Amino acid sequence: MAPQERTRRAAAIRDADEARNELSLTLDEAGVLLPSLGLDTVSLASDYLPPLVDLGRCDPGTARKLAEALREGCRTAELSARVREVNRRGGQRT
Repeated sequence: MAPQERTRRAAAIRDADEARNELSLTLDEAGVLLPSLGLDTVSLASDYLPPLVDLGRCDPGTARKLAEALREGCRTAELSARVREVNRRGGQRT
């Protein structure tokens, strides 16, 4: 592998690691711990695959906590979108 390609690969791995850390912190804030959260070793060793974040395995209780955190996030996003739409319409005269 050429030095330039190694530099690009190292940057991609750092990016995947930062994404994993960001996800871990966000899940922690939601009360969700994915014990196997990490980087996928096969993709790290590959010259062809991009580095992947491996969400790993968890027990059913953790899966339900994650599902609830996602549902809550969707409800919050839907509410925010509705508020923006109402505010946008409120500024228009009919």
